[in-house]
Amino acid sequence: GQVTFTGTYDELLRSDTITGKMLREKITFPKPREPQSWLNVNHVTSHNLKDVSTRIPQGVMTVISGPAGSGKSTLVQAFKQQVSDQDYIDLSQDSVGLNIRSTPATYLNILNPLRKLFSKANNGVSTQLFSYNGKGACPRCKGKGVMITEMAFMDPIIQECELCHGKRYSQEALQYTYHDKDISEVLNLSINDTLEFFKDVPDIYKKVSLLHQVGLGYLNLSQSMTTLSGGEVQRVKLAMELNHTGRIYFLDEPTTGLHLQDTQQLIDLFEGLVDKGNTLILIEHNLKLISRADWLVDMGPDAGKFGGQVCFEGHPKDSLKDKNSRTGAALAAIIS
Repeated sequence: GQVTFTGTYDELLRSDTITGKMLREKITFPKPREPQSWLNVNHVTSHNLKDVSTRIPQGVMTVISGPAGSGKSTLVQAFKQQVSDQDYIDLSQDSVGLNIRSTPATYLNILNPLRKLFSKANNGVSTQLFSYNGKGACPRCKGKGVMITEMAFMDPIIQECELCHGKRYSQEALQYTYHDKDISEVLNLSINDTLEFFKDVPDIYKKVSLLHQVGLGYLNLSQSMTTLSGGEVQRVKLAMELNHTGRIYFLDEPTTGLHLQDTQQLIDLFEGLVDKGNTLILIEHNLKLISRADWLVDMGPDAGKFGGQVCFEGHPKDSLKDKNSRTGAALAAIIS
């Protein structure tokens, strides 16, 4: 909540702020990992793709790049169809299945152990009292924390509940505490603060740490999932899928909205997934992440009917020398 710098871009580059330090970091191209095998698609003509045949290595990280509308998503869909008989992990940015009661706490399945903690700390009072979907719900908003007024020809009007002031719980439930905090105060802790608060409760700590690993430490446990951006929803989904090996992950622009430091954290996470033997296939525009990929498929040259072609495929570093690659030109510009 503090202003750490004001000034020109050149002054920012020389500053000691996190942003300044990250901007000064040079783009590097690590030695690409060796693929385990290859996925192939042949003669794809869906949407604007012009009889595209290409391949993607398995056991490494691949980025599909290119201008908006150049055919990236269509190409990725072709690869999904190619592996439709496998149990791949599709981490899109859509919020299907989420509602106003969905929170990081419900998504991580930590409410049950949390209720048990509160029950044990308060002489065995019923765990149901600490459920905002049940006995402990605010009688006015029924545990939603907001009042929703439906409008016939407009979006509904959503206002904070006047009785619980967004806490979701009844006054009866809020009179009980765990380590001097009531259930609403605990759920309003940020993910980072929750790690400290539950450092001695392994079954909660381990699950919450997953959100920290994907760069969502600033969220709180009770934040409605409907308020998250598409990129945040995707990273919450990713948090639940971190412990696999030998799987294929599809991600759609996972760095959307991230600061440079958070992007680096996500890159480290992706490289850890690859080290476990997983395959990552990402649609991405972030040049830092692209430079760290093992393989690049650059679509283009432009959008719509002027796109739909593979302009480059190979190691990201080699795209700098390919005049057909828009992504290679962008990488060359920031390196020079």
